[in-house]
Amino acid sequence: MTDDRPQLRVAMIGYGFMGAAHSQGWRTAPRFFDLPAEPVMSVIVGRDTVRVEDARRRFGWQRAETDWRAVIDDPDIDVVDICTPGDSHAEIAIAALDAGKHVLCEKPLANTVAEAEAMTAAAERAAARGIRSMVGFSYRRVPAIGFARRLVQEGRLGAIRQVRALYLQDWLRDEDGPMTWRLDKTLAGSGSLGDIGAHAVDLVEHLTGSQLGAVSGTLATFVEERPLLGEGVGLSGTASTERGTVTVDDAAWFTARLAGGEADGAIGAFEATRYATGRKNALRIELSGSRGAIAFDLEEMNELQFYDATAPAGEQGFTRIIVTEPEHPYMANWWPTGHAIGYEHAFSHEVVDLVTAIASGTDPEPSFADGLHIQRVLDAVERSAADGSAWTPIP
Repeated sequence: MTDDRPQLRVAMIGYGFMGAAHSQGWRTAPRFFDLPAEPVMSVIVGRDTVRVEDARRRFGWQRAETDWRAVIDDPDIDVVDICTPGDSHAEIAIAALDAGKHVLCEKPLANTVAEAEAMTAAAERAAARGIRSMVGFSYRRVPAIGFARRLVQEGRLGAIRQVRALYLQDWLRDEDGPMTWRLDKTLAGSGSLGDIGAHAVDLVEHLTGSQLGAVSGTLATFVEERPLLGEGVGLSGTASTERGTVTVDDAAWFTARLAGGEADGAIGAFEATRYATGRKNALRIELSGSRGAIAFDLEEMNELQFYDATAPAGEQGFTRIIVTEPEHPYMANWWPTGHAIGYEHAFSHEVVDLVTAIASGTDPEPSFADGLHIQRVLDAVERSAADGSAWTPIP
């Protein structure tokens, strides 16, 4: 690193779960990677004065604000990082891009296709002026996923015929668990489908270079009312006696047809649920090809299972590869061989790729256009589930 690198002054909007994860990324990336520009954690933004100030101290930001419009108007801010619920993504991102700020926006890109289209149009206008934008599908940056993609691109799987993608969690299995914003469609856009199913769709498309062209889906809501959060929740453990209505899906299942890339003509099976008892954060991807197969599970994120169907019959079987070697994506900048990394490292890698793209004047991936496509997939699944369509094409 040199002292004459340009600075990128960052404002992050939101300070909850994703705010903590993104803060870790901004804070750690420049300490382990020789970046072409220096990220500066300038401003953290949240509506609650006390809580955002507490987050500022804990996460390491220089100052706190309570109005996101203040950072849009601030000429000293170069990058806006959006970690808010989905209902505010479009307004903030479009304002930031039009003001000449680079934008990192958490997934899914928006709550509706129309919002995502408006955001993508703003990103295209901004790109003409050298302004970059990226969607935060962080699991693309897990080294085992990067290694799996390399195997696909090298042809080690041959023609991919089938994909299976599941994202299984169980944090909603207790029907007396409280309402959160993730269960309100006006704030979250959708439930398991958009919150975690979007990751499964993105990873399949990222790994194969193919896109989902048509889907047939089913959605289910198992618990339709939950206790509202009381004033003392989180401190005294008490909850309100009032109940709120769950307006999103609890689980989503859908099949898909893929087109283009290494999985042209393949079929896919997808599941996303937050009711899979015993599964804490199991994002499971399996690709089956003519020459081989890969299998990945986020609960064992430093491992990749690889099956080489070209090996002699007596030697075939899934091989467990520990993805911690310097030859694996991103790993040369972390610990000695064999030492695992964790969930938070994907956000550091996200920062590395975004900063590198901004400094080099290239477009980072996934783009807002990619995010728009994922939004169209989610919308097609919802429409298919609503009208019972055998197949719903994706525009």
